[in-house]
Amino acid sequence: MQKKLSEFTDQELLDEAKKMKSNSIINAVLIGFMIGIVVYSIVKHSLSFLTLIPLFLAYKFFNSSKKNEELEALLKERNLK
Repeated sequence: MQKKLSEFTDQELLDEAKKMKSNSIINAVLIGFMIGIVVYSIVKHSLSFLTLIPLFLAYKFFNSSKKNEELEALLKERNLK
């Protein structure tokens, strides 16, 4: 069962922060790749439904940072990092 971030110990929070950092790097690469696909598709053809799929996926990756913000606030509150 998944615990809430506020129930984590200090070490678990630090481990979670490391995971979040690596996940954010991977998300940034994927967002860049998706935006590259969109730009290539628009230049080569035109704006179509298939162009909007990578845009939607990039938005989903970019929008998933809410847990990161909560984790950062909790780390700052506990004077960790």
